[in-house]
Amino acid sequence: MSETLNHDRVLEEAARWQAEGRKVALATVIETWGSAPRPVGSQLAIRDDAIFVGSVSGGCIEGDVVTRALDALQTGKPEIIEYGVSDAMAWEVGLACGGRIRVMVEPVTG
Repeated sequence: MSETLNHDRVLEEAARWQAEGRKVALATVIETWGSAPRPVGSQLAIRDDAIFVGSVSGGCIEGDVVTRALDALQTGKPEIIEYGVSDAMAWEVGLACGGRIRVMVEPVTG
C-alpha cells in the first residue's frame, strides 16, 4: 500500500499506526540540490510490515528508503542517505532531470 498524503496526514497516519502497536519509521527529505522531485520536508512513514504512506521522491527511491527504514526499525539507529543522479546519467536512464536529495530515516520512539 502506498499513498501520497500531505505532510500532516503522514504524521497522523504514523501516530495512528504507533497507537495500534506497530513499529514505525519516518523518512524526511532534509536537503536537495538541483532538480529534486519532492521539496525539503517531504515525508514518508513506514510501518514494520513495509506498508507506507507519503513520498520523498515521487516514487524514484521509495523502495530503497522503505528497505532502509525496516533496517532502522531493527537496529534502532537513524541514517542519512544521499541519492543523486548526474544530468548525463539522468538522460541515460530516462529520468527527466538530475539532482540530489538527502533523506533522514529514523525509527519513531515514544
